[in-house]
Amino acid sequence: MKRIPKHIISAAILSLVVIALVVYLGITFSSMRTAEPIYAGEGVTDMKMLSDWFPGLKGTNGDTEVYILDSGVEGASMLVLGGTHPNEPSGVVSAVMLIEYCQPEEGILYVIPRANNSAFTCTDPQEAAPMKYFIETNGGERWFRFGSRATNPTDQWPDSEVYVHASSGQTLSGSETRNLNRAYPGKANGNLTEKIAYGITALINEEDIDITVDLHEASPEYTTVNAIVAHENAIELANMALWDVEDYFSISIEKSPTNLHGLTHRELGDYTNTLALLMETANASQGRLHGAIHSSLVVDGVDKFYARAAQYGAVTVPFGEEGIGITERCARHISCLVAFCDEYLPEDDLYISLGDMPSFDEIVENGIGAYLHSPE
Repeated sequence: MKRIPKHIISAAILSLVVIALVVYLGITFSSMRTAEPIYAGEGVTDMKMLSDWFPGLKGTNGDTEVYILDSGVEGASMLVLGGTHPNEPSGVVSAVMLIEYCQPEEGILYVIPRANNSAFTCTDPQEAAPMKYFIETNGGERWFRFGSRATNPTDQWPDSEVYVHASSGQTLSGSETRNLNRAYPGKANGNLTEKIAYGITALINEEDIDITVDLHEASPEYTTVNAIVAHENAIELANMALWDVEDYFSISIEKSPTNLHGLTHRELGDYTNTLALLMETANASQGRLHGAIHSSLVVDGVDKFYARAAQYGAVTVPFGEEGIGITERCARHISCLVAFCDEYLPEDDLYISLGDMPSFDEIVENGIGAYLHSPE
C-alpha cells in the first residue's frame, strides 16, 4: 500500500484546523445577534417596536424594543434611552432595571434599552473587549451584551471619509458616521444610524414626550463625566434635580454646546418640545489608562492603573483602589431620573412619578442586581 506523503497529511490537518476555526468564529460572530433576556415587570403595560413610529426601520437591525409603563393616571411623559453606546453598560442596565422594577404612579414612562440595536451585535475593533458581562441577582447570575460604540459595519458600510451631519451640514470624522449620538434628529432616507435617530425623534414628536434622558458613560479622565448635560430649555430642571441628589454624590451640570451637532441633548431640544438631557457616569473600561478589559472590570470597575493615575491627578473624578462599580453608576442614573420626575413643574399640572423607587444608598447597599429579575 502506497504511503501518503507527510506534506499532504500536514496540509489536510491544517485545512481541518482552519475549517474548525472558521466554524467556531462564525458561531461566535453569529452569537452576538442574540440579545440578553429582558423580563417585563408589573409596571410594563405594552411593548412596541421603534418601527411602529418609523416604518422605515422594520426588518432592519436598527429596529428595537420600546417598553411602555403607563400608570393609568393622566400625567406627563418621560423617555429613557439606554444603549445609545452599548459599550457604556450602566445606561443599559439602568434602563433594564426600570423595565423590570419600576411601577409609575403618575404619567407614562417609555424605555428603549437598546437604542442602537445594531451596535450590540459587534465590539469595537482592536479593543479586545468582552462580548458579555455578568451581574449577580438575588436568584442567580444574569448576562448582558457588551457591544460597540457604533453601528455594526455589516449593517452600514462603508464609512465616508468625512461625516456630514444631515440637518446642520457640520463635518466630522468619517468614523462618526455610525455614531447614533451624532445623527439626531435623523433622516428618513439616510443611512441606518440616521434612520434610528429619525425613529426616536418621531416617537418623541408623536407621543409629545415631556422629558428625554439619554444614559451614557465616559472615561474617568474625560472632562464631562459624573455630569448632567442639558439643553438650555432643560437647564432649570437639571439644576433642581441636582439639589435633590447632591447630598448623596457629587455631580456637575454642563450646558449643551450650540456648535456641536447630532447629540440628543442638542438636536432633540431643538427639533422637538422635549426637555433633553444626557448623563455621564465614570466607567474605567471606557478609558485609555486601564489594564486588560474583562467582564469584572466592566462590572466592578476596579483597576490598579486608574487608581495610580488618580494619585498623579490624571483623572477628573475620585478613583481609589475600590474602583467605581456598575452598582454606583446605575444608582447615579436612577437617582437623577427620579429627581427629574420629582422636580418637573409643568404649566398644565400634569406630573410624572416613577413610584416607589430605591434610593441611591439602597441601591449601593443592596447592589443593582437586587432590582433585576432573576434569570429564567
